Amino acid sequence: MPASDYELEQAASQLADQLSQMGFTVVTAESCTGGWVAKVLTDKTGSSAYVVGGLVTYSNDAKKALLGVTDVSLDNHGAVSEPVVREMVAGAWRQPGRILRWL
Repeated sequence: MPASDYELEQAASQLADQLSQMGFTVVTAESCTGGWVAKVLTDKTGSSAYVVGGLVTYSNDAKKALLGVTDVSLDNHGAVSEPVVREMVAGAWRQPGRILRWL
C-alpha cells in the first residue's frame, strides 16, 4: 500500500530533524517523484543547513548524463528498477563535491 502524502511529509520532517541534529547533509536524486522529496525536505525553515541540492532526472538521458546510470542497467532492468536506483544513488553521492565547486 502506497504511503499517503501526509505520511511522506511526516517522514521527511523526521529525516530533516535527524539531519539537523546530526549535522549531516543530503543530496536528492529523483525521477518518478519529480522533485517531491527535495520539495518536502526544503519546506522547513533553515533547510539549507541540511539540503545541499537535488537532481530530477526524469528522462533516461538525464539519468545517464547527470548521475552516470549505464545503458546496460536501463536496457536490462528498466528505468524504474532497483539496479537503476542504486546507480542513481551512487551518482548522487558524487554530486556534493560538484555542487560545492559550482557555488
